[in-house]
Amino acid sequence: MKYGDKIIYMEGIIVEVTDGCVGIDLKGRLGYMKIPMRMLITDYPLKLGQEVGFNMSFIEQLGSEPNEKYVSNQKKQLDKINEIQTETQRRQGKEEIE
Repeated sequence: MKYGDKIIYMEGIIVEVTDGCVGIDLKGRLGYMKIPMRMLITDYPLKLGQEVGFNMSFIEQLGSEPNEKYVSNQKKQLDKINEIQTETQRRQGKEEIE
């Protein structure tokens, strides 16, 4: 499936600003997008309600098989989070008993 590249200009409104990312509601009820702060070009301090614009093309799936490296990394990260949560719950339960 190879389609010709068609660049589309899109706009949105900043609805979330954190230390590392910016949340944008896309105009035209097209959804929500969260991007790293480093991807936003600006000359002004970021504030809720400011408008942004960007060029976007269609997203194309490149193959049928998942990238095993990324799947493995996601699984490791999830396992680590679960391990930390389990340890935290275990410690809290131990403190309640004492």
